[in-house]
Amino acid sequence: MPRLKHQRNVARARQLRGSMTLPEILLWQRLRRCEDVKFRRQHPVGPYVLDFYCAAVRVCIEVDGIVHDMGTRPARDAVRDDWLAGQGVRVMRIAAVEVLRDVDGVAAALVRICGGE
Repeated sequence: MPRLKHQRNVARARQLRGSMTLPEILLWQRLRRCEDVKFRRQHPVGPYVLDFYCAAVRVCIEVDGIVHDMGTRPARDAVRDDWLAGQGVRVMRIAAVEVLRDVDGVAAALVRICGGE
């Protein structure tokens, strides 16, 4: 992955690590324990900060709450996903409600997808 970091996003990523949502916290508690696959949380890439990122397979994991279905957000998310795809990053969007419903299942699926099993 190219080192495309905007300095303001490095600071923003640090800030976001301290204010993660409950689904993000629960998922991070599982992903960080994985020994086979390394995940990063609130990882800055270009003009964006990714919820989770697996550099080994260039996969971005976004935990989407209800706000992602409202207003201009879907269009903004599409622009973001297209930009990331242009950088060779595959984007996976997971509904926050799914994480809350079965965090262990979601984490296990992500580890499998990223090559950990």
